[in-house]
Amino acid sequence: MKMIVGLGNIGKEYELTKHNVGFWVVDELAERWGAANDWKRQEQALTLRKRPEDILLVKPETYMNRSGLAVAALARFYKIELEDILVIQDDLDMPVGKLRLRSKGSSGGHRGMESIRQQLGSDAFPRLKIGIDHPGRASMVVDYVLQPFLKEQQQVVAEAVVRAADAALVWAKEGIAEAMNQFNGGAK
Repeated sequence: MKMIVGLGNIGKEYELTKHNVGFWVVDELAERWGAANDWKRQEQALTLRKRPEDILLVKPETYMNRSGLAVAALARFYKIELEDILVIQDDLDMPVGKLRLRSKGSSGGHRGMESIRQQLGSDAFPRLKIGIDHPGRASMVVDYVLQPFLKEQQQVVAEAVVRAADAALVWAKEGIAEAMNQFNGGAK
């Protein structure tokens, strides 16, 4: 089984914020599969299982900074290996809409990723980063990630979400190396 985790915060007030682009990608996959209303609650997360491909979509309901609780619980429940978990996150250090896949790596200061790393006891799991740009000063980061994208960024982000969903499917079917070959780099 493959697990695709979209990071974000639950609640209407966070729905359109930059920090929720991971949720948007798994929602895009659920829409493609005609299963947008089929989410169920499991292990502090919303989950949706796609058969026969055996892909589990996950949206942790623990809020961003505690995402690892849900991810680790689901990985244990389904006996999923680290290399079969793809975590989709926002990234402040890349331009809006840029995608980057990695087979492993540090949390880079992202608290959701740090929570997952701590709960899994390793950083050896694939991740897909979606650029959201940086506000310029570290003191502005918390407010920045909890705001919607600017109107002029929305189309770029919408296209990035579609590409990220495509990348997640390539990862699930063909592996991280192929997904990196096809999708790393600038906005297309």
